Amino acid sequence: MAKKRKRTKEEEHVDESWLIPYADILTLLLALFIVLFSMSTVDQKKLEEMSQVFTQIFDGGTGLMENPSPLDMPVTPNQTNEADESSAYIEDQQALAGIQDSVDEYIAVNALEKQFATKLTNEGLLVTIRDNILFEMGHAEVKPEYRQIAEDIADLLVFDPPRNVVITGHTDDIPISSNEFSSNWELSVMRSVNFLKILVENNTINPLYFSAKGYGEFRPVASNDTAGGRAQNRRVEVLIQPRVLEDGTLNDSPQ
Repeated sequence: MAKKRKRTKEEEHVDESWLIPYADILTLLLALFIVLFSMSTVDQKKLEEMSQVFTQIFDGGTGLMENPSPLDMPVTPNQTNEADESSAYIEDQQALAGIQDSVDEYIAVNALEKQFATKLTNEGLLVTIRDNILFEMGHAEVKPEYRQIAEDIADLLVFDPPRNVVITGHTDDIPISSNEFSSNWELSVMRSVNFLKILVENNTINPLYFSAKGYGEFRPVASNDTAGGRAQNRRVEVLIQPRVLEDGTLNDSPQ
């Protein structure tokens, strides 16, 4: 009887070895939850510091914590520079348009619409003057009766800060050969130089920013087959250059 009771007691013993891996699983799950919780916890101090930085950037606007938005993106230095360059270019183009208005007003007041024209181009403000109001045929000296026009133009070319200004002479394709000039190149260059000399007599103009050149008959704007076309080609051009180019490059140093 005693042996029988002992065998029954042994049969009632339950194997508890499975508790060890179960406890390990619970430990791992607890560690996982702790890691996930720590990753989801926001560093309040760092977030507040970030909010202050953004507030300063936007000149005292609403803080990041006061008006959170998932669409707000930080502005990079490159984006800021590109915006500044674009703004400077637009402002300079507006300034050139204002200069054009002043020149157009002078043209209208003096009834010079047939001799003058203005146009905004990629290279700047182009003022075109027909040669018949400035020069005798085949000569490069400005007519005394029209010298005042050159002096008035000089007043319109006073800028602060100064701008680069290029004076260019052009002729038609009729060959010239005289004691004074052996080619249309020479004639066109001397016309631009003589016109420039009158401009820089204005004491408020800085000659460092002015230059002269000539293309002869090689930059026509009309056909040389007609008298009207040749008259259009005989001209002096005043190019007022921008201070800021389209790519943001500054163009404010003397040529």
